[in-house]
This record gives sequence, structure tokens and C-alpha cells, in this order.
Amino acid sequence: MTIDEEQLKKFILDGKLVSKTDLEEAFQKAKTKKQKIGDVLLSLGKISETDLKRMEAFVLGIPFVSLDKQKIDFSVLSLIPEPIARNYNIIAYKKGDKNENTLEVAMLDVDDLSVIDFIKKRSGLKILPRLTDTISIRSVLVQYRQSLKSEFQDIIQKESTKLNLSSEKDLSNQTDGENFTEKSELELELKEMAEGLPVIKIVDSLIFHAILQNASDIHIEPGENDLTVRYRIDGILHDAMVLDKHAGSGITARIKVLSNLKLDEKRLPQDGRFKIEQNGEKISFRVSTLPTFFGEKTVIRILKENAHGFSLEVLGFHGEGLERIHNSLKQKTGMVLATGPTGSGKTTTLYTLLDLLNRPEVNISTVEDPIEYQMPRVNQTQVKPEIGLTFANGLRSLLRQDPDIVMVGEIRDGETAGLAVNASLTGHLVLSTIHTNSAAGAIPRLMDMGVEPFLITATVKTIIAQRLVRKLISNKEKYFLSSAEIKNLAKIVDLDRVFEFLKTENVVDLNSTWDKIPFYKAVKSAEFEDGYSGRIGMHEVLKVTTTIREMMIKGSSQDEIEVQAKKEGMMTMIEDGVFQAVLGVTTLEEVFRVVSE
Repeated sequence: MTIDEEQLKKFILDGKLVSKTDLEEAFQKAKTKKQKIGDVLLSLGKISETDLKRMEAFVLGIPFVSLDKQKIDFSVLSLIPEPIARNYNIIAYKKGDKNENTLEVAMLDVDDLSVIDFIKKRSGLKILPRLTDTISIRSVLVQYRQSLKSEFQDIIQKESTKLNLSSEKDLSNQTDGENFTEKSELELELKEMAEGLPVIKIVDSLIFHAILQNASDIHIEPGENDLTVRYRIDGILHDAMVLDKHAGSGITARIKVLSNLKLDEKRLPQDGRFKIEQNGEKISFRVSTLPTFFGEKTVIRILKENAHGFSLEVLGFHGEGLERIHNSLKQKTGMVLATGPTGSGKTTTLYTLLDLLNRPEVNISTVEDPIEYQMPRVNQTQVKPEIGLTFANGLRSLLRQDPDIVMVGEIRDGETAGLAVNASLTGHLVLSTIHTNSAAGAIPRLMDMGVEPFLITATVKTIIAQRLVRKLISNKEKYFLSSAEIKNLAKIVDLDRVFEFLKTENVVDLNSTWDKIPFYKAVKSAEFEDGYSGRIGMHEVLKVTTTIREMMIKGSSQDEIEVQAKKEGMMTMIEDGVFQAVLGVTTLEEVFRVVSE
């Protein structure tokens, strides 16, 4: 079912949806760029998506359906799995009776025959495609989450009542002198509980729901009277569930079984990991348990191994900073460092750099803890300190493997720092991360680890500092700053510098003033409760120039180096945050929440 462009053009004109001039301009642009006329009209803002889809449906001779605010029976909705519905923009919304044996599906692209065929085979029904718009798809996708959430709560509440491990046998209350038999009995009881159906259902539901919500961490926290489950979504913790306190032992035991930890060890912290595959996607989990006053707290970090396809632009790099990174990757030797606190996206930045460098003519080797994403043609080594495979030992061995490019997951100590510096001196390009709050802060941090200033100047080429801010959804509210707000903003950030960056990258007109530059506020929606979805980076990219090298040798302070870097064109993190807020990617409130200077 392909759309006749000439016929579509005629119907749009007859319907007086677009003026003849605008239509001709769009038609010529579509011809030149080899795009569909509908897509061009949409991108130019000449037609609404709903009107366009109605016209396309009319041309194709199929119905147009609007599902906005329409409640769909979950038994029909679930005929198409949520990941398929989300990825292919297709919704099952109406099932025919037994005699008809049909299923009506709403789609954005009725040409996608492969997905129609897949649903036909899966459901065993005759598929009747209908055209719809993005608003309809989004509103129905929310229903998946709501239905699964209520189903998830039912499972949790029903199954957690079945879990009640006697507190008399709780090892946390035992003394060191208790005999081995009691300990073994407890281990057997915990193992039996961990392999029981109720606890398996609960843990599976917790993990499935966390993945569905794009959570990065699951926190299972015992309290005096209950057990709290929280998910970290887009960097912020949200309460997901409050359970009976007796469910804690069983849930922790199940997670310990999955991650191969000692079931009867409750007095010492433990670390482990496990993997699952869901909808063809490999997902790794890092598990950490910690004894607290009311029992063991468990935190699970979720890592999607198949995550790929990032580009530096998608991560939030732009302008001069982007140029500096591309130039540093052309070097054959030296160090490129990514800095920032835990969870600021440093590793994702390094993987994106590796992806750009990953060519057949180079040998790339890494030593990581953990391996967060698996990359083809990259030799990745997992650190195992318990058997002596530390970052330093791994890096030492790795350098005998004839690498051209080396990635060290993190520089944690003087030994690793020294080896990384020596590797870059002996003809390797080294990428690594280090924990500091700013780009300039990486220099004194390396000195603290015992690296000589003259070695830092000889090796470090570029330092990237970053934080993650939440991204606004497309439904957002525009506003302008008052003179008082501009004055307050000027106390925090140099607005003249930000304005220069905005002009250089053609974001604002040369004659604009701050009172005429729009900013945006988050607007809550049914799907995104706080008006944000996903995260993007704010960055500062420090290029180690001749002047900065001289300052490092002299022993200049971090602040003095930062002042010089700004003179040489470095955009600071907070300036980049305001830049992103002007672009409408995030809000000023979100920038100041993440970066405070």
C-alpha cells in the first residue's frame, strides 16, 4: 500500500489544509531531498500530523482511527508485546468476533508488512491495518504500563504474604558462637525459599517492571516495619513498592542465588552479577548487598549490553567541544580522560569514542569493571580482584598484546595511573575515566596519585568533564525571563560568554537579548509524570594547550588552570547547561539541580 504523492498533493490542496505556494515549495524540496511530501510538510510545520494521516488514509482507502483517551481491553492490547508496539508504532485495539477472526491494528506506517506478518503468525488472526497518529500511539503505550503496574502490584501483594521466614532463625541475630548445624539449616531454608514460586514471581516482576521503566538501579531497603523498593529513573530515585517486611529475606535470598552469593552470609557486604535475556536484549545486573540495622539492603545496577548507536552529538556534545574531541581522537598517542561523579555517563562517552576509533586497522584492548557494553572487534577484559586481576595487572598484561588503543575503565590508584601514563608515552592512545568534579580537577587528582607534572603535560591531551540532566518531553511550556530573573542568572553564570557561544553556533540572532530568548518548563503528561524522559550530557572539554602545560609545570592551582582554559574558549559545564536550556533540551531548574557552583 504505497501512497501516490500526486494524489496526496491533490487531496491536501482540495481540503485547503496548505496553501498552493507552500505545497509547491514543499513538493520541490521533497523532490530535491528524495523525501516524502508529507514528511517535508510536517518538518516545515505546514500541516498537523493528524490532518496528514487522515489524508494518507483517504488516499489509501483505509480508515483513520484516533485512539487518544480510548481505553483498550488489556487482553486485546497484549496481543502485541509492548516492545514491538513501541518500536514499530503499532497497536492492537479491536478484535472481531469468533466468526470474523480478525484483529484491527492502528499503525503510523501501513507499509510495514513484516511486522503485520509477524503479528498475524503470533495471533493467528487476520490483520486489518488502520492509520493513526503519534498522539494515539503514545496514549495507548501508557496503558501498557498502567496495566502491567496493576498486574505487578497484584503479584507482589499476593505472593509476599506467602513469604514469612521465622525471625528466630535469622542469621543477623545469631552470635559468632552458634554452631555450624544451625547455620547450615538456615542456608537450606533460605535456598528452599529462594527457589519457591512466590519469591521467583516477585523478583521477576521487580526486574521486569524496572526494565520497562528504563530504571538504572533497583534499591531494596529493609525498614523497621516494611520493605521499600525504589527505582532510579533518569538519575532520580522513585518509590516503586512497599512490601511486608517478612518478604525481605526471601527476595534477598533469591537475588543471592541468581548472582551466586553466599546465602547464609548476612553480616558482611557481598558483590555479584548475573545476566538475563529479554525480548532478544541481553541485560546484565550488578548486585551489591550491605548489612543495615534492620537487615540486608540490596542494590541492583541494570546494564543493557546491546545498547549501541550513540554518537557524540546525541550525547550532547556540540561546537568547539565536539571539534576538540574529534581532534584528540586523530592522535596516535596520549591520554583522553573523562571525569565526573558516579553515574554521570563517563563510560558511555568512552564507549562512543571507542566506537568512532573502531576500525579494522587498529587493535583496541580494554580492561574494565564491569564490561558494561559488549563491542565487536574490541578485546574486553573484566577485572577480577579476588584472583589478582586488578586494573594495574590487567593493564600490564594488556600492553604485551600489541594494542594501538587502550581503554582503562577507571584510574583508581597510583599504580594504574603510572601504567596508563607510561602506556601513552610508549606509543598508545589511552582512554580512561577518573573521579573529579571538573575537567581542571583531573590534573591535581593525577598529581595526588603520584604522577609527576612533567609526565602529565607530556601525555594528557584532552579532559572531558560531564554531568547528566533530564531531557524535556516534546510537550513543554515556553516562557521568557523577567529582568530580575536575568539579573539573578547573571550572578551564577557569565551570560555574555553564553550569548557568544549561542551566536557562534547560530542558535540566536545577533540582535537578540536575554529577555527575548525563550526558555522552557516541564509539563506533566500521563506517560511522563514529571515532564522529562531520558537524559543528556552537559560537558566541558579542556584542551591541554602549551600555556596550560606551562601552568601545570609551575604548579598553578585548579582555579587558575580553569580561568586560562576559559580564555582559550572552553565552555564550562554550567554554561553548557544554560546553552542546552536555550535549545529547549532541558530546564534551568534541572541544570541547577545537577550543577551547583
